[in-house]
Parts: sequence; C-alpha cells; structure tokens
Amino acid sequence: MSGPSHVIVEADGGSRGNPGPAAYGALVRDPATGEVIAQDGKTLGIATNNVAEYSGLIAGLQLAAEYAPDASIEVRMDSKLVIEQMAGRWRIKHPDLQPLAIKAQGLAPFGTEWTWVPRAQNAAADALANMALDGVDIPLTPEPAGPAPTVAKEPTDLQKALQGWGAQAEPPTQLIFLRHGETPHTAEKRFSGSGGDNPGLSDTGRAQAQAAAEYLFRIGGVDALVTSPMRRTRETAEVVAAKLGLDAVVDDNWREVAFGDWDGHTFAEIQQKWPDAMNAWLDSTAVAPPGGESFDTCARRARSARDGILAKYPGKTVVVVTHVTPIKLMVRSVLQAPMSSLFRMELRPATLTEIHWYADGLASLRSFNVPPSLV
Repeated sequence: MSGPSHVIVEADGGSRGNPGPAAYGALVRDPATGEVIAQDGKTLGIATNNVAEYSGLIAGLQLAAEYAPDASIEVRMDSKLVIEQMAGRWRIKHPDLQPLAIKAQGLAPFGTEWTWVPRAQNAAADALANMALDGVDIPLTPEPAGPAPTVAKEPTDLQKALQGWGAQAEPPTQLIFLRHGETPHTAEKRFSGSGGDNPGLSDTGRAQAQAAAEYLFRIGGVDALVTSPMRRTRETAEVVAAKLGLDAVVDDNWREVAFGDWDGHTFAEIQQKWPDAMNAWLDSTAVAPPGGESFDTCARRARSARDGILAKYPGKTVVVVTHVTPIKLMVRSVLQAPMSSLFRMELRPATLTEIHWYADGLASLRSFNVPPSLV
C-alpha cells in the first residue's frame, strides 16, 4: 500500500490511577493536508502512564508502516520522557519500559525525528486514548477532516532529503554563515550571549572580519547580507557590507543564545558557582542557564530565521553574520546529529560555514576558516 512521502505520527497514552485503567491513542497524519490517514485507540488493562504512552507510540509506528510504508516519519508526543529516550538523549532505566522502547526502535525507520509538543498540540491522540477508556468505538480510517494548523507543518530537512539523492532541477539557495570576529570575551573563552555585556570586536577581530570580507569579495556572487543585531556581528557585517557594496539586514532571530547569569564567566567559574545548574544544562539542551535561554529555544528561532531566508531568496547566495550557537544548530540540522552534538563542535572566530539548500530539502555543507593569506 502506497502513501504520502512524509507523515506525522501523533501518540499519547494515559492511566486513570497511574497505575490504573489505561489506554493509548495514536494516529498518522499527512502534514500537507492535515488529513488523518489512520488512527487507533485501545485499552491496556491496568498500566502506568509511561507504559500507555509507549504503547501509543508503538501503535502509531505500526499504523505508519501499514498506511505509509515508504514515508519518512516525525513522531510528536507530549511525553518528554518518551521523546528524550527515543531520541537517545535520556537513558531508559525502568525495566517495564525497556522492551517497549526496543520494539518502538525496531519499528521506527532510519531518520525518524522525535519532537516534543505541548499537551494542547497533542489533543487528537489524547482524545483517542480517552475515547478508548470510555468504551467508544474508534474507526481505523476516519472521515476526511480539514487541516490541523496547530500540528501540521512542512517536512524537516532530513525528512525531505531522505526522499532521494537525485539530480536537482533547481539551483540551491546558498547560505554562507560567518561567525563574528574575535572579541575580548572570545579570546578569554567567556560565555557571551545575548543580554550580556555585548562586547565589540577587538583589533584581531576587526582584522578577521576584513579577511572574511576580502574572501567573500573574491568568490563573488553574494546577493544579500543578513546579520544578528548584536554589536560584534553588526561590526563584522559592516566590514563585509562595505567590501561587497551591500546593505546589512538585521534579523533578531540570528542573535546568540542567552546565557543569563553565566554571561561573562568562564566554564570553570560556572562549574564552581553553579555546579548543579551546569550539570543539568549539559545533560539536556532543553535546560536553560539561570535567567537564560535553552539551546532548544534558540534552535526554534534559528530555524524560523533560516526558513525566512530560504523563502525570500530562493536560488540566491546570502551571507549570514551570526554566532557560534546558531551556526552549530544549522550544521546539526543538516547532519541530523543529536542536539548533544553541539557540545562537540567548535568554530573559530570568522569561520565560514557554507550550506546549500535545495528545493526538495536536500542540503550539503562545508566549513572552513578564512584563508591565512588574507589575515
């Protein structure tokens, strides 16, 4: 049985008593139309919430295998536990969940994306679970319904890329990410996010910006220049703009992640003053520093900024002057590496990262430092 090339699995489970009478709900949705392709909801007897949630996930993946066997999949659940465990970011400690997780992993095709959503955005699956608990018969294939705007979205880069590596009919949109030049905080390896001291470029940083501008001038063909609003990126962008004869467009979504109370401190200082908060931050990209912003939050606004450029400049070359975190997030999205990979990447000041995005979502990248001969 054939189906769409990409589907969304929505799943939930609940227990009235935890443990108590439990049931799950699951459905498969076409994100292009919002149509529910197939759905299921069944009781489980006495079980915990987590067992019911994993049972809903398994049911949803089974529906996807039957009704859209060739599709790439995004799973959306409001269970942080299930999503983080299936994404490999949290360990599965409870013995009752381990066999269920293994079964789900066996059903999930390569490249499955695991997305946590607020409870309100998982209302359809939750309703199916409650209908099952209330003894309501659930038709396997529902009547066609209108789009569900709170759930449906465009396929991700990986999901579209998995559809094939064939020749590209349209030229790619080329984004060249330029990390700002060195600042005093950069040289001293201090956390420097948005909302902090907002330092400007050092003499070395200005020389790096000039070298990057010279390189971009030599390769030519740049159609637009976008920059984060922070001082160090604006100063870098001013050098590039003067060399290329372009006006820099400021986009607040390209600003650095906010480090809150940690801003201006070194890693060692933070470990000494905020050891528990630091450990929690290192364990999960959903955790924000005290008074700051999580990497997950930064990722959402960076994706929004990227999508805006791809829509506005199709087939063009755009230089984006930004910071280390948004650039690493872009690299991670292309590689579909886990979010924890951010801690394993390093970008020197004035590093250039070039990513080609094609119309079907396929992307390729390379990252390099400014040629030393230009410094």
